[in-house]
Amino acid sequence: MGRILIEGCETVVTMDDARTEIPGGSILIDGGTISGIGPGIPPRGAGTARVDGRGTVALPGLINTHHHLYQTLTRVRAQDQRLFGWLRALYPVWAGLDEEWERAAARAALVELALSGCSTTADHHYLFPAGSPRVLAAEVDAARDIGLRFHPSRGSMDRGESQGGLPPDSVVQDTDTILADTEEVVRRFHDPSPGSMLRLAVAPCSPFSVSDRLMRESAALARRLGVRLHTHIAETPDEEAYCTRTYGCRPLELLDDLDWLGPDVWLAHCVHLATADIQRMAQSGVAVAWCPTSNLRLGSGIAPVSALREAAVPVGLAVDGSASNDAGHMLAEARLGMLVARVHPHGWMSAREALWIATRGGASCLGRDDIGSLEVGKRADIALIPVDGVAAAGAEADLVAAAVYCAPQRVRHLFVNGRSVVHRGRLVTADEDEIAETARRLGRRILARSAGRIPT
Repeated sequence: MGRILIEGCETVVTMDDARTEIPGGSILIDGGTISGIGPGIPPRGAGTARVDGRGTVALPGLINTHHHLYQTLTRVRAQDQRLFGWLRALYPVWAGLDEEWERAAARAALVELALSGCSTTADHHYLFPAGSPRVLAAEVDAARDIGLRFHPSRGSMDRGESQGGLPPDSVVQDTDTILADTEEVVRRFHDPSPGSMLRLAVAPCSPFSVSDRLMRESAALARRLGVRLHTHIAETPDEEAYCTRTYGCRPLELLDDLDWLGPDVWLAHCVHLATADIQRMAQSGVAVAWCPTSNLRLGSGIAPVSALREAAVPVGLAVDGSASNDAGHMLAEARLGMLVARVHPHGWMSAREALWIATRGGASCLGRDDIGSLEVGKRADIALIPVDGVAAAGAEADLVAAAVYCAPQRVRHLFVNGRSVVHRGRLVTADEDEIAETARRLGRRILARSAGRIPT
């Protein structure tokens, strides 16, 4: 990778500790890192490629902290169900997951994220049907092809219906099999080096789909291997009732009992929290993946994000699975999150706070100090958001806020680790149209199979 000069942006939003914004700013990329940033146009030097930043706001690449990529091919299902009903409707469909499905779904979802300015995404993959051992490898391959920085989690479920869990027995695995495979994939894929494009986490699914033993031994395994821990928690009142009935405690109390609270953990959802829960999370250093659209789509509620942040709990943004959101646009997620936070009893949110959560907050969730801000020495993950079209016309008073308040746009340029992934609004690392057509073809096949028809 050579030198690239992004010059003359309307504003460069650094997201450094001082929250510096640079009107008319330029950014110099050297290889995979940022080597210069400031006002005006610095000398380019021989061999430096030029990218015109006029009409754009430069942001750190957005960071998506929770997803289920495989769900992309089952959007707009169970439209009138809450979480448990939605899961019961979809588990039998997802039982047909195979490597082809996973690869097509991951590619489509990753492209959708990239076009919204997302440079790094986590994925919580917990479904491993019999006969499909390579589904996690398939999404790793997809992320490498598209060019996004990737934090997949080896998720798991070992408590099926026959053992008092929610998922059917056909989609759960044996505990020992899970633990052995988790260690194998972490050793195979995890790259802890600075600037890494691929890091693994360990992620049992939820209190209503995993055993106590799996939770405890997964935590011990992750800490022995030096990787992070992730799970769903406190998403719905139904989950709270299940934990109270099954374990005699609330969801966060259960995690505490299982040695699951610490600075190496980030938790998805955290909608239904008591004040004591928030205090305990702050004490332990745990972080939260906030999923506002999914929580509204399933009627789960609104997470107390302002209260969490006031308590110094790190909060990142997440689109969640594309079957519980039906979209994967990070700026749209930031916009909705900003707005719903305003109606929560605990507080208010500005556009810049929403962007901080989508960048620095996400980096905290994933345990990264090399991404999330535009600073010399940080990795060159940069999104140029257009603010010169009709969607932002009249927003000249605050073009940074316009990136959140106004209609979500396709990113104009996206660089990940100094590599161009989106150029002038089009994906350049793969064929966007072919990816969409393949995903639609497989989506039709999955629909036909689940409806009992012969696929065409």
